Amino acid sequence: MTVRDGDGTVWGMPTAQSSHVVAIDQGTTSTRAMVFDRRGRVVAVDQLEHRQIFPRAGWVEHDALEIWQNTRAVVGGALGKANLNATHIAAVGITNQRETAVVWDRATGQPIHNAIVWQDTRTQAICDELAGDSGPERFKSVTGLPLATYFAGPKVRWILDNVEGARQRAEAGELLCGTIDTWLLWNLTGGADDGGVHVTDVTNASRTLLMDLRTLAWDEGIAAEMGVPLAMLPAIRSSSEVYGTCKPGILIDVPVAGILGDQQAATFGQACLEVGTAKNTYGTGNFMLLNTGHDIIDSTHGLLTTVCYQLGDAAPVYALEGSIAVTGSLVQWLRDNLGLIADAKEVETLAATVGDNGGAYFVPAFSGLFAPHWRSDARGALVGLTRFVNKGHIARAALEATAFQTREVLEAMNADSGVPLTELRVDGGMVANETLMQFQADLLGVDVVRPLVAETTALGAAYAAGLAVGYWSSTDEITENWGEDRRWSPRMDEAERERLYRQWKKAVQRTLDWVDEDTA
Repeated sequence: MTVRDGDGTVWGMPTAQSSHVVAIDQGTTSTRAMVFDRRGRVVAVDQLEHRQIFPRAGWVEHDALEIWQNTRAVVGGALGKANLNATHIAAVGITNQRETAVVWDRATGQPIHNAIVWQDTRTQAICDELAGDSGPERFKSVTGLPLATYFAGPKVRWILDNVEGARQRAEAGELLCGTIDTWLLWNLTGGADDGGVHVTDVTNASRTLLMDLRTLAWDEGIAAEMGVPLAMLPAIRSSSEVYGTCKPGILIDVPVAGILGDQQAATFGQACLEVGTAKNTYGTGNFMLLNTGHDIIDSTHGLLTTVCYQLGDAAPVYALEGSIAVTGSLVQWLRDNLGLIADAKEVETLAATVGDNGGAYFVPAFSGLFAPHWRSDARGALVGLTRFVNKGHIARAALEATAFQTREVLEAMNADSGVPLTELRVDGGMVANETLMQFQADLLGVDVVRPLVAETTALGAAYAAGLAVGYWSSTDEITENWGEDRRWSPRMDEAERERLYRQWKKAVQRTLDWVDEDTA
């Protein structure tokens, strides 16, 4: 088997010495490097957190240089733990927090502003301006997305509008932009010093509000209206091909051969390769994706239409997605802002001190509500408080918020697809919380299934890279590698399930219409 990269270079099968694949998993709170073997098992992992920068209410930023430095460090750390070097690595895959936008100087490689994170809401005025009288769904038929602060395109526009001289420099071809995958790929393949490759994949491009879902190309008209020069945008490529090779460093000459946005990567790693299969990732936020095959389904229930993956020259596979802004980060908030727990893992122990939520419901609309509501005017609320409620009830309400929000998304997905899910595959850091997983099964009324490799985001990126260079021969191996670790079945009776859900929906209503001229 041979594969070609974008320049026509021919790559053969991995050598016998190429025994592993590396995945770089650049997330919202940390960066990890994971080494995988042919069975899709984790051989080694290294991880570093990066700073969360909050310049003002509703703004969230990251230092892109810190992320790049951490990436280099964790790759070295993971290889060291596995006692491997570049000659043992068949390929590198990248998966990343989506929508987070970086703008940098083409000549120096220096960002001109901190990366604006997907959770950031500063671009609301830009989105409102673009929506005009047509409303937030103005570009949805082309991009699959509503005009919302979530997506990358308006973030790039904000940087160009607010950094002195940036627009003129962008129009002169002096600036580049991209999501985090593009930033990492450009640096891995040489950066400013040695011809870094300026590329993104279809899954990340589909999260910008700038890509046409059908042509898989930048929409020139939308880009012009948004004020983002085409010259600064990366080339769009498939999710599984050789984009270039790593330049001097610990991964020298290793091909970078797979890129998937984090939620698409988790879908791929969960072997949700058939139409109608779905997964839910429990991380900083929650993200449920349903494979819709080669069909683009326009949601009428508040979901996003997105590219799920594209393998080389094959036709793209699409998905419906329900994105929830705040789930795991609510546990972080209990730890960091309230001091209710000292470690995120303690939330399960604290929640287990009580039998239920004591009538308390926590709606974590810290940056508005995403799917299926898409209400940027919402703000967080803890409702139903009485003197009876203690910190155990609050911890439980925080966990239950994740399950309630997932139920909202699942109902929307069932309505859009017309095919009710019979089980839900789950992954991400929070799936280790057995209290949450049981409550999730109870609330959905379907089985919840955790795979042997719970952190499937990195695994999906590894699979994409390995397939591109022949380390894995076909997606059949992905299906064969997937294995079930634990299954939770519903125990709650339907009447109680529906009573709790009615209370949740009442709590959500209390969060709406909060942001106005007095609070903006």
